[in-house]
Amino acid sequence: MRMVIKFAGALLEQPLEAIAQQVADLVHQGHELLVIHGGGRTFTATLARLGIESRFVAGLRVTGRETRDVAVMVLGGLLNTRLAAAISAAGQSAIGVTAGDAGCLRARPLLTPPALGFVGELTGVNAPFFQSLWNAGLVPVAACLGLGDDGELYNINADQMAAAAAEYLSAERLIYLTDVAGVLDGANVLETIECDQLEALVAAGTVSGGMVLKLEASRRALLAGVGEVRIVGGEIPGGLFAAASGQNAGTRVVAPVPVRRT
Repeated sequence: MRMVIKFAGALLEQPLEAIAQQVADLVHQGHELLVIHGGGRTFTATLARLGIESRFVAGLRVTGRETRDVAVMVLGGLLNTRLAAAISAAGQSAIGVTAGDAGCLRARPLLTPPALGFVGELTGVNAPFFQSLWNAGLVPVAACLGLGDDGELYNINADQMAAAAAEYLSAERLIYLTDVAGVLDGANVLETIECDQLEALVAAGTVSGGMVLKLEASRRALLAGVGEVRIVGGEIPGGLFAAASGQNAGTRVVAPVPVRRT
């Protein structure tokens, strides 16, 4: 089975051995995995140390050239290497990739909302490149960056990038690995939600912030033909493996059931 797994950046600040082992075990079962990661908190902390202010519009980081260059350094360098190294140490060879490698992740500037600078959206993937890595027994670990037609690198929201990559690669499963147990209603994890419930969940105050982006991205993936989307806590023992294996773990996001007309 082909799967896209998105790692929340917060998970990369913690020991990675257990979760990297789950990735390795999934590959050893014969699955083709693309791992995509964020890293917002480490990125923000690095910007602060460099004296660069972080500003956000509609949940997206305003990314001037200087900020973009730090994104490449932190996301495409430090965090990407850290995650690939952890998976390799778990017994499954992994390779870190960024958008410029064989033009593997293409992007265009995001125009809405305006004035975000080097913020983009994924427009395509080099599928033969990723297939060659899978054929060689490698797990590609991708930073959330895209290469534009103008030769510039663009910072992409990792949740949105994972959904688009799952669509372009015809993945059968998309998993959001987060720092919470799933989509929460108070202290309870919602086991299953339909993607068209998003507006109602926001209106009720059940979901907010980054979870809204995840559910919007989940809806895109499902409507594009991705078979299943899971949102699961990376700190849950065996949570990733369970979600990837179709077991009951975290929240399963499903497409709305068509209404039969008679």
